[in-house]
Amino acid sequence: MVYLSKNQLHNQDNPTDLSAVLDPRLIQAARQIYNTYYEVHPERKDRPLGVAIDRQSYRGQLIFSGKPALLPRECFVPLHQIESTGY
Repeated sequence: MVYLSKNQLHNQDNPTDLSAVLDPRLIQAARQIYNTYYEVHPERKDRPLGVAIDRQSYRGQLIFSGKPALLPRECFVPLHQIESTGY
């Protein structure tokens, strides 16, 4: 579940504003997707920007460049949230 303040709704150009309000379960699922990807592809050295993840099914994919185009049920979990140890 993602909660947005009125200020965040009007300032969607900055994706880091949304990262602070993500459900911890989404961050955990994004971390699992990230870890699984690098277990399967250990030779890959470039770092993703984050993970685009479906808020209902918790399925997602790593985003390596540009601004992600998200589907209505998706949100973006930036890499700094995935790598943080707070959850």
